[in-house]
Amino acid sequence: MADLSRRRFLQASMLASGAALLPGVMQAAWAAGSDKPEQETVRVGFIPLTDCAPVVIAALKGFDKKYGITLVPTKEASWAAVRDKLVAGELDAAHILYGLLYGLELGIAGKPQQMANLMTLNQNGQAITLSSDLAEKGVRDLDGLKTLIGQQAPGTYTFAHTFPTGTHAMWLYYWLASAGINPFDDVRTVVVPPPQMVMNMRIGNMVGFCVGEPWNARAINDRIGFTAATSQSIWADHPEKILGTRRDWVEKNPHTARALVSAVLEAARWIEASPENKRETAQILSRRAWLNCKEQYLTGRMLGEYDNGLGQRWEDAHPIRFFNEGAVSYPYLSDGMWFLTQFRRWGLLKAEPDYAGIAQRINQTAVWQDAATAVGGMSTPSSPYRSSTLMDGTVWNGTDPEGYASRFAIHRKGA
Repeated sequence: MADLSRRRFLQASMLASGAALLPGVMQAAWAAGSDKPEQETVRVGFIPLTDCAPVVIAALKGFDKKYGITLVPTKEASWAAVRDKLVAGELDAAHILYGLLYGLELGIAGKPQQMANLMTLNQNGQAITLSSDLAEKGVRDLDGLKTLIGQQAPGTYTFAHTFPTGTHAMWLYYWLASAGINPFDDVRTVVVPPPQMVMNMRIGNMVGFCVGEPWNARAINDRIGFTAATSQSIWADHPEKILGTRRDWVEKNPHTARALVSAVLEAARWIEASPENKRETAQILSRRAWLNCKEQYLTGRMLGEYDNGLGQRWEDAHPIRFFNEGAVSYPYLSDGMWFLTQFRRWGLLKAEPDYAGIAQRINQTAVWQDAATAVGGMSTPSSPYRSSTLMDGTVWNGTDPEGYASRFAIHRKGA
């Protein structure tokens, strides 16, 4: 079934690519007004994290106006708030967790909704922070953490992530399990909104958390924690936040969806055009309207310059990426399917899902193709599936997803 779905997708991609050969014709049609955006104003929710950058820059640098829309970024307090406002129609789209969107589609992150992934906003750039209290007990890495946890009763230590089906939960679970720590039996996990992570660690509510930047860098600056792992060390160039919306919104507003993706793609390209642009982006995001934090918390890791808080410094080979010649943004079907395999592993899905079918419904590859054509200078990947090797040596390429989901020695009981 997956192979058949893949063939159908590739056939459709080849047909779509024909339009890419005629950019002048496409632009002339849009100029004539036949593809004018249905909505002039587009409200896009975001959480104050470094990876909201393309949404903010698209609005502030005028890339939205180039495509006939006004993008209005709206700051939200938590991922649950983003979910609720998106579903209620108070937001047209959102900077959102990949796994949250998929969880909504499947009814495990709220009431089932038909959702759409317009594009990937970024790869990499998250981290797992452990408390300075653990460092004082001799914990410096995952092996040390396993030894400490094994010396106490199950559930003694608490870890936080940002949403039950979200990316941070999956990175945290994967990281712990790779060392033989069961994230459901051996430790306790709680949900904390990203901007509240540092404060909660400071008062001792948890000994570790997984979240996006700048909150890991902030924990180091405040001397309450250290970076034990980056998310890219778990899966190099992993998908992270996406530009999500409801499928009915895309169906009613196809030209607006194309314009929105085009504007955000332009912004992503601008951010990565130079180190100076990255520094300017960090300076912009630090302002009260956006992340409301010190610029120094943002700049280093946006440039790939890491300090783990324990004296180790390095230039990361897989820093946060927003564009990378367009490769970041493509909504690979295999990326979405990976989250489904982890939902199965951890008992969030009780029966085998239609992995490829769900990904094809959600990931709006045709919208991305139209937007990429409008922006220009981008090429479509040869396949909607890509291959990656994760930290434990497992290879994920979208084939045999159910077999992949069941191969892990540590999983949730009953899964």
